[in-house]
Amino acid sequence: MRINIDQRFSRWFIIFAAFAITGLVLWNVSLFFDQLKQAERDKMEIWARALQGINAADSNAYFNLYNLINLKNTTIPIIITDENENLDNSINIPEGVLEDNAAYLNLLHSMEAENEPIRIDIENGELLYAYYGHSPIINQLKYFPIALIIVVVLFVLLIYFFYATSKASEQNFLWAGMAKETAHQIGTPLSSLVGWTEILKAENVNPEYLKEINKDVERLNIITERFSKIGSVPVLVKKDIITETEEAFDYLAKRSSKLVTFKKDMPQGVLLVKLNPELFAWTVENIVKNAIDAMRGKGELTLVLTRDVRYAKIRISDTGKGIPKNKFNNVFKPGYTTKKRGWGLGLSLAKRIIEEYHDGQIKVLHSEKDKGTTFQIALKLADE
Repeated sequence: MRINIDQRFSRWFIIFAAFAITGLVLWNVSLFFDQLKQAERDKMEIWARALQGINAADSNAYFNLYNLINLKNTTIPIIITDENENLDNSINIPEGVLEDNAAYLNLLHSMEAENEPIRIDIENGELLYAYYGHSPIINQLKYFPIALIIVVVLFVLLIYFFYATSKASEQNFLWAGMAKETAHQIGTPLSSLVGWTEILKAENVNPEYLKEINKDVERLNIITERFSKIGSVPVLVKKDIITETEEAFDYLAKRSSKLVTFKKDMPQGVLLVKLNPELFAWTVENIVKNAIDAMRGKGELTLVLTRDVRYAKIRISDTGKGIPKNKFNNVFKPGYTTKKRGWGLGLSLAKRIIEEYHDGQIKVLHSEKDKGTTFQIALKLADE
């Protein structure tokens, strides 16, 4: 618990620090942006006052100053107009824009929105206005906060993904360890049971009793084999899915309450699918047991196996209490259960076995309250 609390604290601390640093950077960028904008404004006002101080009759002085400014200013776009917005002069404005009246007015008004035009009173009474836009560096600064926010969001998502995958890896490791330890613990009494079976044979015990005991010993062997495979990549072999499904279904049918009616509809012939027999049977049994629990030990259980061009599809239907549509995905999450007993791992294991190990699909196909639920497993057909 201490480790989980420390991890959670460190995760939120990193996220908070990332946003705090981002806030400080954006605040400094905002200050720098305002200062740079004001510096350009000051330059424009000095330029305007200089023009204003020159007698309009002294055209040589006016044009010399104008040309000097034009040479020194290579970044700030400027348009000088009269009172009626007619073009008087321009600096750093593309020729094509000035030739198109609509484009010219559009640019003029966008400059006016960015910066208030500077009034220039010429000594002969002429009135001019200097419109100017942002320099490229200011335009770049405008988009810098957006880029920074995107980087921070990606950073936070990366942290979340790292912790989520770390947690999932930790859970997977724990699951695998528990499963392998369970298989190891079962192995010891299982070996003892095999020995006791041999002793009972020597004591001339009823062979039917021994037959049933051997079935249960074989069953324990299968369970041990299943648990030992958790956490390891299983070997997939071509098997007839009809036979494999029937065997798993029939095994539970013989050992379930007589109040549950088992029905099946299987196709003729052979359907080859690459699967691991032990893990696949475990999946079918988990779904069947879940269905029996949903019916509270009384109802009808139906198995239907069909095929299409690419998949063999297994549908297991019950007449239980049903699952709300908004819970269809939750039933496959570890720990989800509506029962007072149990860990809620059966369907989660089934999903992992089918989707991760067999590259198949498993889902709640249909469910209706108090009428029942249908689960579907789809596995790719193997090349014959």
